[in-house]
Amino acid sequence: MAHLPIDDVLPALRDALFRRDDVVLEAPPGAGKTTRVPLALLQEPWLAGQTILMLEPRRLAARAAAARLAAQLGEQPGETAGYRVRLDSRVGPSTRIEVVTEGILVRRLQDDPALDGVGLVIFDEFHERSLDADLALALVLSARQLLRDTPLKLLVMSATLEGERLATLLDQAPVIRSSGRLYPVSLHWGSPWQPGERPDSRVVACVLQALAQQSGSLLVFLPGQAEIRRVQTLLAEALAGRPEILLCPLHGELVLAGQQQAIDPAPPGQRKVVLATNIAETSLTIDGVQVVIDAGLARVPRFDPGSGMTRLETRRISRASATQRAGRAGRLGPGHCYRLWSEAQHAQLQAHGEPEILQADLAGLVLQLARWGMAPDELLWLDAPPAAACAQARELLVRLGALQPEGGLLTAHGQAMATLPLPPRLAHLLLVGQALGQVALAAQLAALLSERDLRRDCGADLALALQAPSSPQVRQLARQFRQLLPERGPADSGSVLADGDGPAVLLALAWPQRIARPGPYTQLRAHETGRNLVCRLPLYKQTHYLF
Repeated sequence: MAHLPIDDVLPALRDALFRRDDVVLEAPPGAGKTTRVPLALLQEPWLAGQTILMLEPRRLAARAAAARLAAQLGEQPGETAGYRVRLDSRVGPSTRIEVVTEGILVRRLQDDPALDGVGLVIFDEFHERSLDADLALALVLSARQLLRDTPLKLLVMSATLEGERLATLLDQAPVIRSSGRLYPVSLHWGSPWQPGERPDSRVVACVLQALAQQSGSLLVFLPGQAEIRRVQTLLAEALAGRPEILLCPLHGELVLAGQQQAIDPAPPGQRKVVLATNIAETSLTIDGVQVVIDAGLARVPRFDPGSGMTRLETRRISRASATQRAGRAGRLGPGHCYRLWSEAQHAQLQAHGEPEILQADLAGLVLQLARWGMAPDELLWLDAPPAAACAQARELLVRLGALQPEGGLLTAHGQAMATLPLPPRLAHLLLVGQALGQVALAAQLAALLSERDLRRDCGADLALALQAPSSPQVRQLARQFRQLLPERGPADSGSVLADGDGPAVLLALAWPQRIARPGPYTQLRAHETGRNLVCRLPLYKQTHYLF
């Protein structure tokens, strides 16, 4: 097994975890922390045969990490090392290392707050500061303090992390630092971005230039799926007749086979051009990459408490993210990074990205805390959730029937919502659909609203989306959503809705504050994750409250 930089600090890490229950590990990309650390700790005496849970911020990263851990043991995922992600898992009776997404841990804590049988929880890539990661850490600290008789150890790992600040939160935990294995990366700067300029043509020109000037595969960072599709189309035309160049998209909504093709090494005699979102920034290792082309953009959710809306915004990345992306070119040897912005613009970038907890819709967090039985100010946070966003979330949850108006206690409906692995609105939509005898329709709507390609397929018109043939991914997701619902008798029997009114009524119940009355119809505009979803709702003379 090849030596990795993380191997040099494993003795210090073992010693720190033997002496303390909390440890912080700082290690840059390429150090080997994800694939070495869990295996190195598996036989430690303090673990005493218990399980290791390792959290990853994305489903793709969780599957890939489990596969690499299993490969080092000469096994398949589901034996010693396995994974659990939303609606998919590979674990077995002999599994000792479970790689899970952060939302999975939150739901597991709700069902088993003491985490019986777990001896170590590893937070990997914690610098991404996802909302679920912050919530999971707060709940683990709460559960360990209140419910555990035996120690539950925590290891927080990151590529770029304010280690001392986190160590303070964890009662002055020791900080172990590892060097990386990074070869020199030559930076190539572009011209300044102009206001409103789309990255497509500039990215395509740079890819063709890099293919001509450099060797190895290319990793191209783009803000989202729309840009990936457009650039892929333009490159396919420009590279027609060059079968040695493989174009591989990589994003979270891609089917597993497509994701694996992007991650695996290119076949002999071929080169890959991987067109990726920021999913490839730190969580994944993509074999064979020697060139990075960075558009310097990312699509991030922004929540406005004043309007109660969350939108995906395309924004400049931070300098820390730019450094992470450039480092992807220096894993195998000296590499090249083409930054499609100027050095002057680079100096104006923020040093670090903002934690999601400070800018996101907190409805899901507030719902989980209500199920946990504690208010936000009763838990320990690296960054406390903003009071205004929490108040907005509570107001929405009361309106959805999840919280009692007085006291904010969880209702039976809220309990059912909190157990579903979905955002509160979609969980509410599924449960309401079941109550109205519209299970299949509710599941289809929830799947479509979870599908980020809706705008491409039907111009964001849900009526067209419901009439058009669904993609295999949407059909599979709808089936899985139906299976999540508790049994309440035959599905889709005894509907109380008139024919054709189901979609509008279900959407109105999930987005009640977005209903206006412009004319003979009520128009519902659902501004969710950057989409503008429109359907028409016949006016009803009476409002029916189901919960």
